[in-house]
Amino acid sequence: MAKEEDLIDEAIEDAIEEAEESTASSDLAAELTAKTDQNLRLQAEIQNLRSRQARELADTRQYASIELMRDILPAVDNIDRAIEAAGDAPEVASLLEGFKLVRQQLVTALAQHGCKEIPAQGEVFNPDLHQAILQQPSVDVPAGVVMMVTQSGYQLHDRVVRASQVIVSAGPAGAGGPTDTMNA
Repeated sequence: MAKEEDLIDEAIEDAIEEAEESTASSDLAAELTAKTDQNLRLQAEIQNLRSRQARELADTRQYASIELMRDILPAVDNIDRAIEAAGDAPEVASLLEGFKLVRQQLVTALAQHGCKEIPAQGEVFNPDLHQAILQQPSVDVPAGVVMMVTQSGYQLHDRVVRASQVIVSAGPAGAGGPTDTMNA
């Protein structure tokens, strides 16, 4: 009988060891699955980080010169004012021609780097591109349309470097134009 009890005890111990190994095996499989999932998530996060950094680097390169453009534009404005002040006086014709050439060179250099003038004259007022400094009644110009540009605006690629300062038509006197869309 002692042998039978020993055999039963051995069988029970073997069954317990097999059960423990099976439990350990399933625990290891679960842990492996969790680690594999964590690894995939980390790889996806690294790829997203690389993509975001590449986009940010491209944006930085594309718009790196925006501050330079902002510094140069007042010089273009002053040249425009000098040309306007000279008018058609014959005694300054050659000087005026020189100023026009310098202005054209500056505008061409800006355009070569993606900085272009924002069209405003006769356009519908757009608060993203235009800054209304005044609203005037006008019989000739429909309400909400730019009547006059007081300072040209510029865009670098798709970003506004400086908004155009404009005078917007309020329509005929007493008609009450679309003042709610403008931030004067």
